[in-house]
Amino acid sequence: MITLTKHIAFKETYPLDRLGSREELLFFDIETTGFSGEYSTLYLIGCVYYRNGIWNLVQWFADTLGSEKELLITFFEFLRSFKKVIHFNGDGFDIPYLLKRCHAYGLNYDFSDTESFDIYRKIRPYRNLLSLSSMKQKAIEAFLGVERNDLYSGGQLIEVYKDYLISKDQYLFDLLILHNEDDLKGMPLILPILSYPDFLEHDFTLSNQELFSNPDLLGREQHLLKLTLENGFAVPVAFTKSNSLVRAKAEGRELSLIIDLYEGELKYFYPDYKNYYYLIYEDRAIHKSVAEYVDKEARVKAAAKNCYIRQTGCYVPQFSPLWTPVLRNQWKDKISYFAYDPEFFQDQEKLRDYIRHLFDHLSS
Repeated sequence: MITLTKHIAFKETYPLDRLGSREELLFFDIETTGFSGEYSTLYLIGCVYYRNGIWNLVQWFADTLGSEKELLITFFEFLRSFKKVIHFNGDGFDIPYLLKRCHAYGLNYDFSDTESFDIYRKIRPYRNLLSLSSMKQKAIEAFLGVERNDLYSGGQLIEVYKDYLISKDQYLFDLLILHNEDDLKGMPLILPILSYPDFLEHDFTLSNQELFSNPDLLGREQHLLKLTLENGFAVPVAFTKSNSLVRAKAEGRELSLIIDLYEGELKYFYPDYKNYYYLIYEDRAIHKSVAEYVDKEARVKAAAKNCYIRQTGCYVPQFSPLWTPVLRNQWKDKISYFAYDPEFFQDQEKLRDYIRHLFDHLSS
């Protein structure tokens, strides 16, 4: 086994204190000869850690196939000094792979005393909201405007490692080491992506509420509500996400939501329609206790689709029933509405629930 150590410039692009004390954090990445922990081998582990005010890189390289066990033992003994490991998709690949290789050698190591922080898993729920083309590291780098050129992929380097085991060529060794080092040095470049969960998962406060109108495609006045919000966090790159009724934009410390309001008549559908009659000439439903006084020719037993009363007003859309009374255009409409009240969004709990509701829908 070959061990390489050196000091490195590890640019802090994200407030690391949100993850924990620097001395307790261990960034790591592995290189293997395949995806299966049962049928391939581990040949390189690289770690970045902070000690005495300096960032350090350590790499353990299996220069022979027989070095893999020593590689595993050295890494897991080193891991005892840290409380949290940070990685990209390590929960899905690196950690299970290491555990399978330990099992293959009968080594009783695990990560039970170490907290795992997976950048991939943390950002995955927001892929659609951020319109990420994929969840690969390169897609995140592209979103953040990071340019990093990898000469080789991990898959391409498998053959390089096999050639190295035969030739012990220094050039091949340098290629393998440099790829792993670049991956670790590149990790700070994607850490700013964590600003988006920070921004989206904390409660917002309303800084401004504005009603305005725009003409729609037919020239009719469309009434809109704009909510301007902040929560003390910021996003490094602005993003927008919208559907036919809501437009969200995050830029810096500000989140703005523009919501299409519905102004006009909607229907409230009674849930227990079997206890109602529909009045044919009045186009509304009334309870059977009252309907008995109505001429039989003017009423029929209500069905779910016509058991309603009509209401007129200004309404806010919701994509699943959050607040009652729930109003719709038609019985089977997925989009429903609740009455707009300027005081509604002054309630911090209601504001929080509605924002999360919108983001859940925009993320789906």
